[in-house]
Amino acid sequence: MTIFIAVLLNFDKLKNIDVRALVAAAPSFLGAVLTVLGVYSLKGLVFVIPASLVYLSVGMAFSPLAAVLINLGGILCELTVSYLFGLFLGGDKIRKFLLSKKGGKKVLEMQNSKRYTTVFLMRFIPAFPIDFVSLFLGSTREKFLPFLCFSFLGIAPRVILFTVLGDKIYDYIPMHLIITLILIVVPIALIAIVVQFILKKRKAKKQGQTEEEHAKIR
Repeated sequence: MTIFIAVLLNFDKLKNIDVRALVAAAPSFLGAVLTVLGVYSLKGLVFVIPASLVYLSVGMAFSPLAAVLINLGGILCELTVSYLFGLFLGGDKIRKFLLSKKGGKKVLEMQNSKRYTTVFLMRFIPAFPIDFVSLFLGSTREKFLPFLCFSFLGIAPRVILFTVLGDKIYDYIPMHLIITLILIVVPIALIAIVVQFILKKRKAKKQGQTEEEHAKIR
């Protein structure tokens, strides 16, 4: 309730947070880095700070290499905070919250598949909100390290692109090309998941038959 009220009272400020001004006000480089990591941690709790705004602002406030590293570190902070928040609240509260959100409903539609390839795809495809996914996976007590690794690998490419290229990314990589790639990658990934499931079933069945044969011999 405290977080909800804080977001409600400061919605416009959070939605248009001036990261560059916060960085400029920091007394040192370390202070600026900690400020950005703090913004990412806050983003993992309040869900209203636009991701692209933070990526672009950090890209303009620091040198390219430093900006990429800081944004990647920030993503790790954001993922961890959202996951722990979901773990703290529990499954029932999270489901009610996600059902009230358009992006949250997309996350719940994926709840029956907990394979790590699915976690990666949910991160790689921009259609799934980063914080909602982390919140949900935390509430279902998904293993933290695999969650963090696959989430990071899925999000990192677009974070790097937005940090280095800024909003010019759409000049270098047209949106229709991005959509085409998604339409190619998603079916391939789904086929791979189905094939993996069938092979696992066959292996389990074969193992069961072998055990029965051994039991009869004994």
